[in-house]
Amino acid sequence: MSELWSWALTAVGLTCFYLAGRKVWWAWYVGIAGQVLWLAYSLTTQQWGFLAGVVAYSVVYVRNAVAWTRERGGEDER
Repeated sequence: MSELWSWALTAVGLTCFYLAGRKVWWAWYVGIAGQVLWLAYSLTTQQWGFLAGVVAYSVVYVRNAVAWTRERGGEDER
């Protein structure tokens, strides 16, 4: 099960960054969903240090999601 967590967390994180690099406005929402997985992982494995990362990344992802959603304006969805 541990290996599944590793692959899932990696896949979600890389997907977020790939989409952000392509300037897809909803990329940051993928990152937010990934933080939900990191939170579950941290709590399930009792690795409390990951909670700090969840908070920090969540702040950045939410900030970017709000900014990119506002800027989206009349652009077509990708």
